[in-house]
Amino acid sequence: MSSMDYLPLAVAQYNGYFEKEGVSVIIHKFYSANERDAAFQSGNLDGTILDYTGAAIQRAGGIKLKVVSQCDGTFVLIAGKDSGVKSIEDLKGKRLAVSRNTVIDFCTDLVLQKAAIPLDDIEKMEINKIPLRLEMLRNGKIDATMLPDPFATIALQDENRSIINVSELDIRTTGIAFHENVIVQKRKAVENFYRAYNKSVSIINSDPSSNFHSLLVSEIGFPANLVSNIELPNYSMAQLPQESDLERVELWLKTKNLVSSEFDITTLIASDLIP
Repeated sequence: MSSMDYLPLAVAQYNGYFEKEGVSVIIHKFYSANERDAAFQSGNLDGTILDYTGAAIQRAGGIKLKVVSQCDGTFVLIAGKDSGVKSIEDLKGKRLAVSRNTVIDFCTDLVLQKAAIPLDDIEKMEINKIPLRLEMLRNGKIDATMLPDPFATIALQDENRSIINVSELDIRTTGIAFHENVIVQKRKAVENFYRAYNKSVSIINSDPSSNFHSLLVSEIGFPANLVSNIELPNYSMAQLPQESDLERVELWLKTKNLVSSEFDITTLIASDLIP
């Protein structure tokens, strides 16, 4: 998906780090979580960047996947310029677009919970494709929505307002997952993938952000006229998901009856692959 989570992979591919580590990586881009998940579930993808909510739902539904590492991208709640929303509390009674049962839905609920706004007090509209949510925000057809970069940055250029960045809630929500059979059959390739990933993180964190402007435009989708304003995340070397983050996701999923009461989200973690 177009997000800052993808930048380390783009850098690794551009600089030839994957090849130097002896692994062949083909990257496929998606603009809808449903389309990405369908490609992964059908076995057309070995691995994917996805949110913990989606990973847990797939695991509970019988898809044998493991989350190997967490990611560093985040989401921003953006309110339309004419929505009248200037704070979280102003969301009451407003139209919020979400991609149902995904990280967007989860993060939206976390923000509403922070403001003690009952879910019945807002109107959730299911809009799966991120570019469409952005266009609806621009046209005033929704009042607010969660967006990742580059879409959040694009939205803010139209006089729309940033209400809260999910990173302020001290939670990470996305990771990289692989099919269990891929981990078994291509274990060396997965380990080499992460060596290349860590090389990318090291160079992103040490080099001037301007060195990555061309990739942010060509691979992540930032408009060229906005890329100089981008503040890159402080990427972490590949590390396991935090159990506290997964526990919050598990509670949300069980509250919504999206997984059984017996589901243990820690079964998602593959703990011995990161170099």
